[in-house]
Amino acid sequence: MPKNSKVTQREQSHEHVTESVADLLAHEEPLDYKSSSLNVGGAAGKKVPQIEVPENDGRPAWNSKLQYILAQVGFSVGLGNVWRFPYLCQKNGGGAYLVPYFILLLIIGIPLFFLELAVGQKIRRGSIGVWNYVCPRLGGIGMSSLMVCGFVGLYYNVIIGWSIFYFFQSFQYPLPWSDCPIRKNGTLAIVEPECDKSSATTYFWYRQTLNTTSTIAESGGLNIKMTLSLLVAWIIVCLAVIKGIASSGKVMYFSSLFPYVVLFCFLVRGLMLKGSVDGIAHMFTPKLEKMLEPQVWREAATQVFFALGLGFGGVIAFSSYNKIDNNCHFDAVLVSVINFLTSILATLVVFAVLGFKANIMNEKCVVENAEKILGYLNSNVLSHDLIPPHVNFSHLTTSDYAEMYGVIKTVKEDSFPQLGLEPCVLEDELNKAVQGTGLAFIAFTEAMTHFPASPFWSVMFFFMLINLGLGSMIGTMTGITTPVLDAYKVQKELFTVCCCIIAFLCGLLFVQRSGNYFVTMFDDYSAGLPLTVVVILENLSVAWIYGTKRFMQDLEDMLGFRPYIIYFYLWKYVSPFCLIVLISATVIEMAISPPGYNAWVQELAQERFQSYPPWALAMCFALIVVAMLPLPVVFIARHFNLMSDGSNKLSVSYHKSMMKDISNLEEQDEARFILGGKPGEAPSSGPARKPFLTPGGNKAMDSLSPNICYGTSYQNAAISPTTPTTPSTPLTPESDS
Repeated sequence: MPKNSKVTQREQSHEHVTESVADLLAHEEPLDYKSSSLNVGGAAGKKVPQIEVPENDGRPAWNSKLQYILAQVGFSVGLGNVWRFPYLCQKNGGGAYLVPYFILLLIIGIPLFFLELAVGQKIRRGSIGVWNYVCPRLGGIGMSSLMVCGFVGLYYNVIIGWSIFYFFQSFQYPLPWSDCPIRKNGTLAIVEPECDKSSATTYFWYRQTLNTTSTIAESGGLNIKMTLSLLVAWIIVCLAVIKGIASSGKVMYFSSLFPYVVLFCFLVRGLMLKGSVDGIAHMFTPKLEKMLEPQVWREAATQVFFALGLGFGGVIAFSSYNKIDNNCHFDAVLVSVINFLTSILATLVVFAVLGFKANIMNEKCVVENAEKILGYLNSNVLSHDLIPPHVNFSHLTTSDYAEMYGVIKTVKEDSFPQLGLEPCVLEDELNKAVQGTGLAFIAFTEAMTHFPASPFWSVMFFFMLINLGLGSMIGTMTGITTPVLDAYKVQKELFTVCCCIIAFLCGLLFVQRSGNYFVTMFDDYSAGLPLTVVVILENLSVAWIYGTKRFMQDLEDMLGFRPYIIYFYLWKYVSPFCLIVLISATVIEMAISPPGYNAWVQELAQERFQSYPPWALAMCFALIVVAMLPLPVVFIARHFNLMSDGSNKLSVSYHKSMMKDISNLEEQDEARFILGGKPGEAPSSGPARKPFLTPGGNKAMDSLSPNICYGTSYQNAAISPTTPTTPSTPLTPESDS
């Protein structure tokens, strides 16, 4: 290297090296590829320079493999595993739903999760840096991913705030949602009408917690209790991520493991409750005919997609702090299996508890309707001859009531509807599907009021929800902060605090009295379609632009073994096809489903579907457009050279961490690459093709491989002129090189 180069001067002055790749190579002398280890046709036994990959490039790293796995598990396992998966399982055929879910997990979930882990680990940057490297024209992928993380983080932390409020409300006996409040009118005391028409838990959720308005157009002002809860939630998140993985990694030890402790405790306690087995049996009784419905497969694909956190950038960000030789294939399979098993565990817990609740509600129904029948018998509306002789009203069982109900319905066929009797069938109670906030804050809380020591179980449940949400929020925030900190020299702590403050201020939209409706809007529109587009572009950019063969070789260099050949076909053909079908189904679903929300009507004490007003519709579509806007903007700007390709943001440490360039693989026969050559085959005698930068630093001296997006190749590795190496060998499936 010339003595007067910038890098030499920096090394002599012991200053931190911050030169870009373009600046560094501008002062380099051209490399003779004939003497390089990249020349697979070099003479045997000839000493050539060897690629040097530094073990420590100054990037933060995980303290241990366990800490990293817990971080990925904490990010992927979230609230959706507890309140979304059980609902989908019940709705789409019980145990039969697990079949399409598991199939799609294998052909979409694990391959794409592996892909994100691999690109993050190889390139060692956040989402923006990764996709700028793979294909600068598609650099908008990382920016769109960051935008979606921002939108999701805004409303997701509101849900954590709701859980915090319920957590503190649980420290009292009886629980405040166990009974309806009494309204006093002088000497007369009556039950609150809104609560009497619904239930105590429903009333507590909509009136005492959210104090919700009847429409989204009525703001109602800020809800002070929810505003304070949101502030606490953002303070917790900020403290967890303020030091990057140094702080969030330690938090993950607790936030990722504690929910499993609670779930196992709930499972053991739930199985001891009357009716829990009924709930579990109902849950997993397969309805095989459901597997033939396209809607079931669409919802299974969507759940797989979001359960693993694909497209958010958190997976890539966490993986970027790994060692370059970490076995990310093992990590992808392990985290995906843990996620799947957690969903099944949560489903067992939910339906054990809901089975107990269904039995209580069914017994209550029998008692209320038996009193009606006694009243009809006493008023001679019904004859005593209609009552089977063995029926004892003081110890009436559900089977006795069902027999009595059937007799009365048969004899009084014409006037039966006027009697107002209900069938009180346990199956009907179990079929009442609930999801989301309705499951966590209404159905499950109502079931816990019947538990012995109910405050203890309530505290445990909502503390579990807080930790589940916190793990996902840490991943979401990392997906925002890592790309920005990689690209710009800003103080990590200051930037994190500013992000949290801005997010809290924006989050005030969700703690108005109408805020619950905005949470629904953001949940429906801000992530679904944009994330699907982001992931399909991720898949295409790696498989079809960067090159699947090239990427497979990168993986072999990183992992020390060649991944299974099935990944080649999954990445190149199967996953893109499935994602295109999924995005088409999503667009069709959005087109045929009227955009709206379930509003709580105070006078009726029940939910009613309402369509969004025009301004809210515009807001829905604005969320989609804003999230996807970076994709075409960056593409057009870089196509016409209006925006830098991002090379000036790649530091020397990044340059050194890149693997060797293998663009010569693009000229090899595809079948030979996949199947591998025989050990005795001689390698190609042609020199390896390697792009070099001219002194200008921005043009390649050699033509680029067809799968390189355009004139940007940052894979030139640091060369150690003193370290000898053995001659290159042919690429075979058995090779570990």
